[in-house]
Formats: sequence, structure tokens, C-alpha cells
Amino acid sequence: MIARGGRSIYGAPLGILMLEARFPRIPGDMGNGTTWPFPVLFKVVPGASPEKVVVGGAAGLLPDFVAAAQELVRLGAEAITTNCGFLSLFQAELAAAVGVPVATSSLMQVPWVQATLPAGKRVGVVTVNKAGLTPRHLAAAGVPLDTPVTGTEGGREFFRVLIKAESDDMDVDLARQDILDAGRALVAAHPEVGAVVLECTNMPPYAADLAADLGLPVYDIYSMICWFQAGLRPRRWAFPG
Repeated sequence: MIARGGRSIYGAPLGILMLEARFPRIPGDMGNGTTWPFPVLFKVVPGASPEKVVVGGAAGLLPDFVAAAQELVRLGAEAITTNCGFLSLFQAELAAAVGVPVATSSLMQVPWVQATLPAGKRVGVVTVNKAGLTPRHLAAAGVPLDTPVTGTEGGREFFRVLIKAESDDMDVDLARQDILDAGRALVAAHPEVGAVVLECTNMPPYAADLAADLGLPVYDIYSMICWFQAGLRPRRWAFPG
């Protein structure tokens, strides 16, 4: 048997491009290594703050994300994702630049989830910042432009800490309540919502609570990346006999 070389790192096929931030990444957050049931490679993109990406439209940051993604591939990543759903804007460019599968945004799940719903039901989106989630973001992820959306920017903690960077610390209970409030507002305004997709990669810690509260399926970056990884490393089955 010949062991093939040519890479710096082995056994971690998924590379994650990280925004540069200092808020706590609790278990379930994409940037917490314990979140993942498989090894991953992290790469922080210098200067790519959450506010620049979410509020500023990631203006001028594409070359930095391309360079960081290419570095992850050189290290051994066989696929690339990002830790901000707003980076759907860079989906086509990153995929073209790195030559490996790329999944930039949890929003890419919206068409898949819609296909599972009964007639008359729609997918709704909870985002960290409704005002910043433009038709360009949605179109880049294949999301219908009339998809119901609510955001957390009117909450007390989640947007304040994660996007405005007003504190390095976070009240997790308040952050959870912001997600629940946004989900409740979504279904109150759009009773046809039959499933929810969480745009923000910092929202998975609260997905189970939101699903229980709404009585609806909730999908997030964790559900998407576990699916993504399943194709990179399909399960090998043992056969009897």
C-alpha cells in the first residue's frame, strides 16, 4: 500500500473561513471546534469583521476570502465553507477560485427545505440583520426573493454583541430570547411558514429551543455542513459474513 503525500494536513477535509471577531463562540457556534463531530480546519480572514460583512456588504473583502480559501486548500481542505451566511455574495467567485466544493451560506438550504414541505407551506428565514440581507444575498444562495424574513437587530443582545461588537462577553439567555422573539415574529407575520432556516452561523446553539417553541423544523449551518461533510467522507458500511 502506498500512502500518498502532497499536503500539510490530513484527516480534516472541511475548511472554514472565519470572520475576525472576539465574542464568545459557545458550543454549537460554527467557530467552536467542539461543535463538529469531525475534524475541521479554521482560517480567520484578517479585517473581515462581522459589521463589515453583515452591515457593509463585505465590500472589498473578496480577494482576502479567496486568498484564505486557497490557503486552506493548500493545507489539505477538500471543501470550503464560511462562518457567515451573508457571504453567499462570494459563492460563485470562491467556487471558481479554489476548484473544490464550496458552500458559503446556510441560506443555500432554503430550496432543499422548501421541497420537503406540503402544499401551502413556505420556508421562513431568521437572520441576524434583516436590513442587510439584500436580494443579491438571496439570489446568490438560490433563495426566492419573496421568502419571509425576520432579523434580530431589534433585540437586546445578539446583534449588539455579534455584529456591533459592543462587548466581548454575551448573555446567552438574552441571546436565546432574541432568536425566539425573531422566530415568533416570523410565524406571526407569516402563518404559512412550515420550516425555518437560520441564516447566522452563531444561531445553532438556539435551534433546538426555537424548534420546540414554534413546533416547526429548524435548519441551520450545522445541519447543512453535516450534510456537506457526509459527501466528503461517506460512511463505510460493514457487511455481514
